[in-house]
Parts: sequence; structure tokens; C-alpha cells
Amino acid sequence: MLDAMLNDVPRRYRLPELDSACEPALDASPATTLALVIEQARAALARGETPDVACQDRFTGALARMVREATRADGGDPVFQAMVLRHRAVPVREYASLSVRADQDRRLVHAAVNALAHPGKQQRLGPGPQREALARLHACAGAGAWNELHDAAQHLLEISHTPASAGEAPAARGVIQLLEHPALARLRRLDALASDALVMEYRTLWERYGPRSGSASAVAQGLSARQRGEAAEALAAQALQALAQRLNAAVGAPSPYRVVTSMRVPAAIPAAHQHAKSEWDVVLLRQVAATGDTAGGTPAWDVCLLVEVKASVDAATTDFPRLLRGLRLLAHADKDAVYPFATREGTVPLRGAALCALPSAATALSRTVLYCCDAPPEPAPRLLSAAARMQLLSATPTLDFAAALMAGTPVDARALEPVWHALLEAPGWRAVLNQYAVLRQVRELMVHTDDLLAAV
Repeated sequence: MLDAMLNDVPRRYRLPELDSACEPALDASPATTLALVIEQARAALARGETPDVACQDRFTGALARMVREATRADGGDPVFQAMVLRHRAVPVREYASLSVRADQDRRLVHAAVNALAHPGKQQRLGPGPQREALARLHACAGAGAWNELHDAAQHLLEISHTPASAGEAPAARGVIQLLEHPALARLRRLDALASDALVMEYRTLWERYGPRSGSASAVAQGLSARQRGEAAEALAAQALQALAQRLNAAVGAPSPYRVVTSMRVPAAIPAAHQHAKSEWDVVLLRQVAATGDTAGGTPAWDVCLLVEVKASVDAATTDFPRLLRGLRLLAHADKDAVYPFATREGTVPLRGAALCALPSAATALSRTVLYCCDAPPEPAPRLLSAAARMQLLSATPTLDFAAALMAGTPVDARALEPVWHALLEAPGWRAVLNQYAVLRQVRELMVHTDDLLAAV
């Protein structure tokens, strides 16, 4: 019944297999042309052939068109334009590099300030200049005023050496360490760069893409996305609950099927957990009938179906490598062990033997894994994945090409030939070369949540 249901669920996100001989339409978008040409190149390499010059020219021409579209002042891609600006402007590169660790630097400075001027420490001092200086230091940290904080620390160091402050001052070494802290120096430099004209343009481009990280708008968007995700997960769980009820009705007592959510992989499984999926959204389980497979007298369970809920095809495609690593992680379970998996419904013992038997090859997942999505299918599906597009645009020759375009310098599409050669030869480009095959695999595993519930 389970196999029949999985076979019958409509796959509204499915993509066709591309004919290696098919040519891009004259009016095809650059992204579609790139997807077709890349797939032709992959097929040629798989046959032991070298893609011809005509294929290379179609690739560089389409990539040049995509760059021209992305760099348009009206309707272009602000993220790509920000990347190009960072690539060609030293102050922007420095600002972007400092911004990456700014949150960590703020935490380090706040910790150093609290060690000196936490309100509790201030209360232990009597009224006077020392207490006022500490209060000012703490206020500057709270406001993120890094230059003022440096001045306040300098002032605190100066008054700590006066006779009137003897015995009351914080350790001078701590103040000196704060003044010399590399994190404080980086934050002050970040503030100084923020007024640079090119940096201001860079920040404006990013703000066009979306609200700044940590802002009220970003927090609101994150909350809204989390709520939508939780609603989609609840609907997927509802579909699997209905499936479990039908399976139990078909089997009769003792109702061996159940559904759990947010199933977390225990650290006891002997394999590297890094970069692997370690939490599964919705899981259909079947209780083991054999009496020997128990955990402390409690019957153990086997995994029947793993369901991941995603907001879009792009999100699932990005998640797919983690999902495969997650399956390989489960396959490292000891076949003679029973592992406790934490879920929202409580701890569930799963048999290692069944975990070892889960498929981990990308081509063998159709009976074990589903991606659930509630997004409507696109009228014209994108054949070039978001990750592949970004890697193509992020390549140094592409950024050089775009920088020349934005500077008004004439540039030929042949300047992009190094990207083509990297695509064919470099291991780091294998994911782009295989991107359509992976996109098809992911979409084969995707079902709309409504279709899943209807099929059950």
C-alpha cells in the first residue's frame, strides 16, 4: 500500500529528461541556454567525447548575456552587483571581510566591557568619577559606539592612576587589554569604512535584496518564514498520520505504524555528523514484530519513510547533499544495536539493522524519501539551479567581465572561456556540470503537500 501510494502521488514539480541533441530556442533565457549547454557537455563527457567549439561559444555567449542582464541599472541583480563592487573595490572588500565576523567581535568586546564595567561591579563603587567612567564605558558598548567606547576606556585608564582613585579602580591591565583588543580595532575600522562612498553603494545594493541581518524587518521576515514552515510541517505530518491510520487498518492489531516529527539523530551513531542532516522533519515508523529487537523491554521501530518539508524547489536542491550525507550517517549504525532517537513525541528506539539498510545512493531514494513543498509549480520551470547560477556568476573571470562592463570598458564573451574550461575539468565544478541531473532527482522526490494528503 505504501509503495502504491508513493507511486500514485502526482509529481507536479517533475522535469523532463533533456535530449543531448536539443538546441536552445532563439528566444530562450540565458539561464535556460546555459542549463541546456551544460547538460550537453556533461553527456558528451560521459560518452568520452570532448564538447565542440560551438558548444563552448553558446556557453560563453549565454553567460555574457546573463551577466549583462544582472548588471543592468534597472531590473538587474543587486546581489551580483554588490559582488562585482566587492571584487573591484579594495575598501568594499575590507568592509565585507570585517562584516563577516562583526557579530563575533561585538560579543568579544561586550564580554571584555562586562568584565570591567558590569552594572553589578559599578554598584560596588561609591559615587564618583570612577563609577561615572564605568557607566559611560558600559553605555557605549550597549550603543555600539566603538570610537566613543575607546575614548571612554582611555579616560578610565587615565583617572585610574589618580591618587583619589587608588583602591577603587578596575585593574589597569583589563582596561589596557580592552584598548588593545583586536576585536575593538576591527569594529572601529568597520565604522570608519561605513562612510566610504563605495561601501555606502555596496550596502544600498544589499538592502535592495532584503533587510539587513538583525534588523526588525529581518527578524519579522524570519518569524513569518518559521511560521509558514511550521504550518507546512504540520500538514505533512497530518498526511502521514492519515497514511499510518490506513496502514494500521489494513494490518489490524496491534497497529504497528506511527508518525514522529523532528526526529534527531543520536551522537552514538559512529560517524561524522558535520554537514549531514541530523534532524528529520516527519518520519513514518513501523514497530518491529520480533521480540528479540527491543530496548530495555520496549519494542523497537524501523524507518519506513523520511519526509523533509521545504518552501521551494531551490531550498530542496540546496538541502539535497546534506540529505544524502544524513542517510550515509544513518547507514553507519551498528546493525546489532538499538538507538534512542529524540522526537517531539518522545524518545523512540530504532533498530540499527534497519538504519543500515536505508538506501544512500541518490538514484535509489524514491521508496524512502520525500520532499514536501507547498509552493505552486512554476509555469516555466527553471532549468538552471540557483546554486549553479551563483557559482557561474561568482567565478573570477565572470566578475572581471562584469567589472569591465560596469566600468564601460568593451569586453568580449571569449573572456569567459576560462569558466568553460573549469566547468569541464575542475573537480570544484562537478556539481555545476551535474546540476540538471541532480535537479531532476530532487524534483522526482518532491510532492505537493496537498497531493500527498489527497493520495492518502
